Amino acid sequence: MKHASLSVKIVAVVIGVSSLILALILLNNYLAARQLMVQQAEEHIRCRGREVVLQLSNVIKPIEQSVKNIALTLEGSPLSRDEITALPERVVANNPDVFAMAIAFEPYGFDAQQHYFAPYSYRSAKGDVQNTMLGGDDYRYFTMDWYLLPKELHHPVWTEPYFDDGGGEALMTTYAAPFYRLKDGVRTLAGVVTADVSLDWLQKEVSSLKLYQHGYALVLSRNGTYISHPVTHYIYNETIFSVAEALGDQPLWNLGRAMIDGKSGFLERNSLRDNVASFVFYTPLPIDGWSVAVLAPLHEVLADVYQLTRNTLLIGVAGFALLALATLLSIRRVVRPIQDLSSAALTIAGGDLDAELPQFQSGDEIGQLAESFRSMQSALGHYIIDLKETTAHNERIDSELRIARDIQMGILPKLFPAFPEHDEFEVFASLQSAREIGGDLYDFFFIDERHFCFLVGDVSGKGVPAALFMAVTKTLIKVVAEREGQPHRILEKVNNDLSEDNESCMFVTLFLAIINLETGEVQYSNAGHPPPVLVTAEHATPIASTNEPVAGAFPQIHYTCGSMTMAPGETLVLYTDGVTEAMDPEMQLYSDARLIALLNSLSRQSASQIVQSVNSSVTEFVRGAEQSDDITLLAFTYCGQPTEAKES
Repeated sequence: MKHASLSVKIVAVVIGVSSLILALILLNNYLAARQLMVQQAEEHIRCRGREVVLQLSNVIKPIEQSVKNIALTLEGSPLSRDEITALPERVVANNPDVFAMAIAFEPYGFDAQQHYFAPYSYRSAKGDVQNTMLGGDDYRYFTMDWYLLPKELHHPVWTEPYFDDGGGEALMTTYAAPFYRLKDGVRTLAGVVTADVSLDWLQKEVSSLKLYQHGYALVLSRNGTYISHPVTHYIYNETIFSVAEALGDQPLWNLGRAMIDGKSGFLERNSLRDNVASFVFYTPLPIDGWSVAVLAPLHEVLADVYQLTRNTLLIGVAGFALLALATLLSIRRVVRPIQDLSSAALTIAGGDLDAELPQFQSGDEIGQLAESFRSMQSALGHYIIDLKETTAHNERIDSELRIARDIQMGILPKLFPAFPEHDEFEVFASLQSAREIGGDLYDFFFIDERHFCFLVGDVSGKGVPAALFMAVTKTLIKVVAEREGQPHRILEKVNNDLSEDNESCMFVTLFLAIINLETGEVQYSNAGHPPPVLVTAEHATPIASTNEPVAGAFPQIHYTCGSMTMAPGETLVLYTDGVTEAMDPEMQLYSDARLIALLNSLSRQSASQIVQSVNSSVTEFVRGAEQSDDITLLAFTYCGQPTEAKES
């Protein structure tokens, strides 16, 4: 500021001192309010965490006590078979939080003639209590964790959570307590009493916990397994340690270690759900080794602090504006020419390129600056006009083509081999887009374990509308195919849906086939599409066309269903008219006859080789001529059932 004018120095001093005072006030208020809010938030979060622990204790403790009471009863006096069988049934019937209970005896521990004896009562899907007996060559319960852990540790334990397939169909945990009897004067293990508890209630309780607006809670087992977490794929699939390892997050690892060690604490870190800075309180649960953590986003906890800071800032800015205004008014005569020029420059910057610049008669720096602005204004106006026209034109074209191509290509299956685990068939497809986006489509998918659907279609028209119509058609086919198992029914439903409110009068040609992979029987329907070609070991033959209307033009069209049986090694080739109507530089068509002749020579080739050979043949034929339509091919080769499947 050595060579700055007096007005600049005055304004700079006033603004600088005012800004410093305002910053100090804001900083002091923010730090004091933040400390107070953090203390209040910590106490609030701790209370919510203790609420979760208390709620869990109210459910867990009665279950633990019931299991221990049964274990003591079994140790106290011998019970008959019926009395032992009735014990778990009564507990399950009278305790809605217990899904199942078992009393499992040691081998030959109940009856010297009976290797397994483990009466088991569980709650069926209808809600009534069912009884069965565990144990057998296919279920050696002596080797299960729920039996071995209390046996080896000599005290009751909670098992790690597990998903109960075929039973409760839910995330479960088991409380198991050993019971003993005197044998030759020695207290010997007689068996284990268990209670299976569904964790659905725990997950619902934890997920329903609302802490501020976006706070949440999570629960870990003794090994760090996620039992409840808002990121649902973590539950039972990840531990806090595996997530920490994948993220390279050592503080998260340390947090998990502290939680499973039964410690309590309060800290600040980013949440895994949305990577937002949060306060975290963790504390142990009444299940040994389990722990709960409660998180509250930092910005929500400090929302009142931020609001107070904003209000103070607004007041300060208002005062600052008044001070600046008074200062500017006092020196306006000195800086008026610069202000006028600055106002004009701001107007130009706001988009008004025709704004009038102030006139200065002096030849000093102000006059030279005004002349420079005038030259810039003129040049900028011409440049912006040219730039707007060019940019708008290019962006419109690029955006439409990019969106259409993304829609068209993004929804088509592109990974081959598509189903490597299935040896009974091979499917391969390709789509070569023309310079202008079109509406070709193909798809293939399983309807059920035995039936496989494949199709090819061609939407009328070009550009973005065709690409969007193609996407709608493909989606409709897949949705309808899940409900309708016959090709003609699928096409009828899709045709009715497409023709409804079809003001643009667009339509699509479709060939759709469904094959029974066990028998090779193929059912198909054709909506105005070129008939596919069946390639056998002897020859290639087009399938007879049904000459039925295209889909989407008129409602309530009935399609017929053709059928045939493919032998192992035969291939069905589906294509769009972009193949047979491809033109060379002399405007000659590739033609159906040329395609049939080529396929006759490919009778021993795989599906992928057939598609690649046809594409290569078309490319060689057109000899670099501009492509006028999309070229789409799909080849399906039926290989028959594997030898093992046939023998079985």
